[in-house]
Amino acid sequence: MRKIPVTESPAESNKPAHNPEAAAPKSAPPSADLSASPDQDDDEGLQADLDRFRDLALRSQADFENYKKRAAREKEEAIKYANSALLERLIAIVDNFELGLEAARGEGGNSPVFSGMSMVLKQLMDFLTEQGLQPIDATGQKFDPNLHEAIAHEPSEQFPEGVVIRQTRRGYRMKDRLLRPSSVVVSSGPAK
Repeated sequence: MRKIPVTESPAESNKPAHNPEAAAPKSAPPSADLSASPDQDDDEGLQADLDRFRDLALRSQADFENYKKRAAREKEEAIKYANSALLERLIAIVDNFELGLEAARGEGGNSPVFSGMSMVLKQLMDFLTEQGLQPIDATGQKFDPNLHEAIAHEPSEQFPEGVVIRQTRRGYRMKDRLLRPSSVVVSSGPAK
């Protein structure tokens, strides 16, 4: 049988050690700040985190409010201009209808075809006006590249330079947007 050496008895293990360093109270290292406690550092860290998360919450709330306003504005514009594609196609038909009306006028201003076409054109223009469509009358106006599309320049004794002599195709606005610019001939001033 083997014997296991016992180095310490159970009664001796409960006795404090006679190590003078272990028995002396531990002091803080000389470089440590005695005024700052660990609890105070934790409080400052928690307060900094709280401030950061509060700022983040406020920013997120402001971003969400801006998003709601932008979405409402975009929805309103979509409703306001929903018919623009249809109206754009209708004004091309109006152009052709006006050409047909000019041809009917050539046959006689009192003809029943001319009278009928004039009434239909008036009804169509009234409908387009109700939908927010406004024709742009350019003749005699100063050329504006935001409203007019210059297709030619011609000398003119009657109109000064930069003024629209005549309109070859009428332009239209829908409420506050340009739907189609007017095609115009612009004066280049008196002939030289």
